[in-house]
Amino acid sequence: MDWGTELWDQFEVLERHTQWGLDLLDRYVKFVKERTEVEQAYAKQLRSLVKKYLPKRPAKDDPESKFSQQQSFVQILQEVNDFAGQRELVAENLSVRVCLELTKYSQEMKQERKMHFQEGRRAQQQLENGFKQLENSKRKFERDCREAEKAAQTAERLDQDINATKADVEKAKQQAHLRSHMAEESKNEYAAQLQRFNRDQAHFYFSQMPQIFDLQDMDERRATRLGAGYGLLSEAELEVVPIIAKCLEGMKVAANAVDPKNDSHVLIELHKSGFARPGDVEFEDFSQPMNRAPSDSSLGTPSDGRPELRGPGRSRTKRWPFGKKNKPRPPPLSPLGGPVPSALPNGPPSPRSGRDPLAILSEISKSVKPRLASFRSLRGSRGTVVTEDFSHLPPEQQRKRLQQQLEERSRELQKEVDQREALKKMKDVYEKTPQMGDPASLEPQIAETLSNIERLKLEVQKYEAWLAEAESRVLSNRGDSLSRHARPPDPPASAPPDSSSNSASQDTKESSEEPPSEESQDTPIYTEFDEDFEEEPTSPIGHCVAIYHFEGSSEGTISMAEGEDLSLMEEDKGDGWTRVRRKEGGEGYVPTSYLRVTLN
Repeated sequence: MDWGTELWDQFEVLERHTQWGLDLLDRYVKFVKERTEVEQAYAKQLRSLVKKYLPKRPAKDDPESKFSQQQSFVQILQEVNDFAGQRELVAENLSVRVCLELTKYSQEMKQERKMHFQEGRRAQQQLENGFKQLENSKRKFERDCREAEKAAQTAERLDQDINATKADVEKAKQQAHLRSHMAEESKNEYAAQLQRFNRDQAHFYFSQMPQIFDLQDMDERRATRLGAGYGLLSEAELEVVPIIAKCLEGMKVAANAVDPKNDSHVLIELHKSGFARPGDVEFEDFSQPMNRAPSDSSLGTPSDGRPELRGPGRSRTKRWPFGKKNKPRPPPLSPLGGPVPSALPNGPPSPRSGRDPLAILSEISKSVKPRLASFRSLRGSRGTVVTEDFSHLPPEQQRKRLQQQLEERSRELQKEVDQREALKKMKDVYEKTPQMGDPASLEPQIAETLSNIERLKLEVQKYEAWLAEAESRVLSNRGDSLSRHARPPDPPASAPPDSSSNSASQDTKESSEEPPSEESQDTPIYTEFDEDFEEEPTSPIGHCVAIYHFEGSSEGTISMAEGEDLSLMEEDKGDGWTRVRRKEGGEGYVPTSYLRVTLN
């Protein structure tokens, strides 16, 4: 069955159907084009997402990259990036194989269809023109026949009329004969036109139309190509399925690669300081005041009127913690948080004060916040200076960084040595075969290489010395920590007055110590607090409100009224004092417990 035989009279139907087929092809091309745009936008968003969450720092500079959790996350991001690449590949294949090819094929089909329908309309127009000529000849023949019959009737009536002249009768007969001859000619012309039209009509329907209706083959080829285009849509997906499956498998492997135990070990390796654990805190008895006579073995008052604060087992010189910025000592506070009238001046007590030095030390220790030396490394210092030997780091981290630097210098040294050997061999080749090159041209490179080797050797020796020193420091800290925890705890710093035996042993222990040196008597106490105070910030870091009234009578302090708003210039460093600025001007230190602080 073909269109030329079965649909010979449905020319307009075929025209609409073929146009619908081409429109369907164009709609599919448009759909695939929009699909590629969706794929490209999806891939672009995935890549932007991956870029957003990828680490900004290189892996060698990022300590977090050593954790398996971070490594797995980065691997997942890389797999997602590869997945985005596959989506881009799908979009590219669809754009090239479907959009471009089918668009070109659609243009060809439109040209072919246009040509077929132009031929069909031309043949149909010719057939219609032949039919019009046939109708004209037919109407002429009919008209001539009526005229001939009318002329014959007129001639016959005149012939029978006795009143008609002979001339009138002859004229009527001649007219009738002429009309009869014209009707005969019209008849012959009509017969010839009818024969010609039947021949043209037969040729149109049996010869021309089957050829013109070759549109059937064109439409079938278009449908076949469109079906292949439908298949390309799935083939483009199937081509990337294996790689996408590998991406998903990589994500699964990354998920299974998370190792909590190893991460814990890495954290230890990254942040192990190597410091020895702090010793036991000494016992301080505040149950009742102790009035003890000054002696060389106890806390007493030297000749210059300043108390000698030297406890048992302490050979380290203590310095006043506010030496850099003239911070005052905090006044004692009541249990309710308010100030207590203090008879203790801001300066050292005089011999006439009648106060026991141990009581003075007790008041100072009450107001100063306790601090563990082992936590000093946990407090970041904004003024830390990075040194070449990494002495600013804890011992364990210093050892690791020195080890890394030593390995890097060793690799660089080996590279320079290999380069020197290669240059020497090249120089030998140039000397044996001068046409290959000038040996003198290699001298600057050889000299530079030798200079680099000497420099790297010195650096290796330097880092080796630093590394040996760091390792000995780490081993020393470990030994101190083990020995400290192996001995029994120290006895309390002071004993109740009624236990005479303990007092006697305490006096014996104190008297057995060496007398304090002249330097230790003249220097202020709490030297370890000096390094905790940094440079003044240029702008407030918060604000605070005074809870109690404070009279800043000593050097470095500032007075404030209850409820006064102040600008926070420096946080409490662990000594019980905070530096503030008043709105009307003036900066100074006030007790931290007198404030309600809000940081920016």
